[in-house]
Amino acid sequence: MIVTSKELYKIAQEKNFAIPAANYIDALSAEAHIEVAEKLNLPLILEFAEAHETLLPFEDGLEIGKYYAEKAKVPVVLHLDHGTTKERIFQAIDFGFRSVMIDASSYSFEENVKRTKEIVDYAHLRGVVVEAEIGHVGEGEEYDDQESNNNIYTTAAEAKAFVEATGVDSLAISIGTAHGSYKAAATPVIDFDRLKEIAATIDTPLVLHGGSSSGDENLNKCATNGISKVNIYTDLCVAAYNKAQETDCKNYHEMKAAMKAGMQECLEHYYEVFETKKFND
Repeated sequence: MIVTSKELYKIAQEKNFAIPAANYIDALSAEAHIEVAEKLNLPLILEFAEAHETLLPFEDGLEIGKYYAEKAKVPVVLHLDHGTTKERIFQAIDFGFRSVMIDASSYSFEENVKRTKEIVDYAHLRGVVVEAEIGHVGEGEEYDDQESNNNIYTTAAEAKAFVEATGVDSLAISIGTAHGSYKAAATPVIDFDRLKEIAATIDTPLVLHGGSSSGDENLNKCATNGISKVNIYTDLCVAAYNKAQETDCKNYHEMKAAMKAGMQECLEHYYEVFETKKFND
């Protein structure tokens, strides 16, 4: 069943847990993620990123997500991740996505507000919720340590001003993680004091991008200290690849089964790390 994130985030905030946001890039990954959520009887945020239309045509991505989310037996937030163009975001909303992200974090604060407000106005008239980003989450491949990474950290004052100016429903913040895989064996240094300050300043649900390879201890602490949603993509892909490599696959079908199993084991692990089980407590 497709739902919006509003009630789910409210429960997450009250019970101090996070919901995994799993990106899909094909029918196999979408089905794999839904099956894990149904097995655990827990909610899921199923995401298709605008940038992934290089792997899957945008319209096909929308169709696949809607197909699997609609028939799911658990609450599923069908979400457009990292929307950067107004046309694509409006297209997802009009197609039936109940949650979208406008990522204008690379622009100035004023331009970010302007672009986000335009999306919020369009989405809210149609009962759709909006996620935006203030600060900037960089790339893991450029991450050596907290001092040398290319993040632009979120401040509590900026977060408060941004939420008040835009009316956004959830906010992705930059506190030390990065997208993709980290350089060498680097593990991000999370600014938990910054997280707690932002969570104490605004009531808006907070989102963490760059969850992959950020360390279970780090992610658990984020989930229990104010983060309501954690994005996972790279780790799911790596788990699928590793499982296929470890398995003596004799044909295409066995390879698909191994990849699916790898993704599912990874996602189930993160449900535990994020303490999402509190949803049913």
